[in-house]
Amino acid sequence: MRLDNRKMQSQYSRTLSNREANILSDLSYMGHIFFTPKDLQAYDSNPRSLIDSLLRKKWILKIKNGIYLVVPLEAGKSGSENYTLHSFTIASFLADPYYIGYLSALNFHGLTDKTPSMVYVATQEPHRSRIVLDNKIKFITVVPRKFFGIMETKIENQKVLVSSKEKTIVDCLDHPEYCEGVEEVARAIYFGKNELDFSKLASMSEKIGNRAVLKRLGYISDHLNIRQLKQLMKYVDVSSGYSLLDPTPKAYR
Repeated sequence: MRLDNRKMQSQYSRTLSNREANILSDLSYMGHIFFTPKDLQAYDSNPRSLIDSLLRKKWILKIKNGIYLVVPLEAGKSGSENYTLHSFTIASFLADPYYIGYLSALNFHGLTDKTPSMVYVATQEPHRSRIVLDNKIKFITVVPRKFFGIMETKIENQKVLVSSKEKTIVDCLDHPEYCEGVEEVARAIYFGKNELDFSKLASMSEKIGNRAVLKRLGYISDHLNIRQLKQLMKYVDVSSGYSLLDPTPKAYR
């Protein structure tokens, strides 16, 4: 529930100047929990000193260069000191285009009980891994033709893009090293067999353009003996040639 703007002003004013309290309450009231220096230009033509002051007083957090978060009042007196965000929300501000994928998406969809040690983010341009608010973010560069099967969800009232259940499986077959191996994918397919759309799974496996994905899916369908998936795989064009079944390090198998 959104607080009355005047009530927010009085609560913010505990540690802020009247001007700073007014600005933060305005941003929160308008739903601008995340903001850029440009958003502050209506209040200050050179907002750098204002941002520095708000950071020092722990009422905002720096997500990355040019992106800041208004710390909610619920954080209490410690402000940003002990406040953190959902790792997916953080990741959504670090690359564009992007989507949350691989083991992170597998866990999000409830297709694995493995808890990722980092957030896997697919993006079209190389980015170095980074740690933001104690969350490790790993970027995987993906060619544009593989950017499909993406769904929108809301986390902490922010839009976040995540691969669909079927696309997550396909991405994990494309890069098993980012989901702890083909065995983990097989486990996800087996336990998700009543939720997955196998027609979508088969067509996406073709669309991604990596024959190793089809071969791995065919191998899994034979071993799991899921009738619908086996039937669909009969109509999929799997080229001849050798593909490594599982390229992940042995430590993950």
